[in-house]
Amino acid sequence: MKSLGYKVFSSGRWNLNIVGVRSALQRPNAFDDRLYVIFRDHSDQWQQLCFQITCDPGHYHLRNPSKVEGTAILCPGQYRGAYAIDKHQGRYDALCQRLGKVAVYRDGDRDTVIEMDPDSVEEGMYGINIHKSGKISTQVDRWSAGCQVFSHSHEFDLFISLCRLSAAKFGNSFTYTLLDEQELR
Repeated sequence: MKSLGYKVFSSGRWNLNIVGVRSALQRPNAFDDRLYVIFRDHSDQWQQLCFQITCDPGHYHLRNPSKVEGTAILCPGQYRGAYAIDKHQGRYDALCQRLGKVAVYRDGDRDTVIEMDPDSVEEGMYGINIHKSGKISTQVDRWSAGCQVFSHSHEFDLFISLCRLSAAKFGNSFTYTLLDEQELR
């Protein structure tokens, strides 16, 4: 992250670095991406947890975008302080885009191939949240219209508990960094 010019949070325990890595395969409707949480724990030792997620919308939302411009696909980048613990769709605590803008590609051709055209990029408040699917989901389907979504609810529960620990110490503001797998080679 440092070599890409992104901030790494290293001071204090429970100061979370939340990093999504989009798979180079880019298979829509698959939970083929990863979310890493890197932090110092109660004993001041570095920890790195890895969770199975999707960074991409599912087939349903690619075919049926909620906006005329197309379905949102989060652009790689670091979104400093853009997220807070809040209710996802009013139902349960998740990391929600409430505090800052994000950049998204718009895929509007209504097929199941993910297109990330730089000419389609928009920046704004879109509700690109970090939340869970069902108990265990193997296909994205309707779970994501641009959000970052956990495949396993028990992994999400651990993630949100870490976010609560961090919020108690550093406040309810979180940075999310999304990288493309190719950037790590």
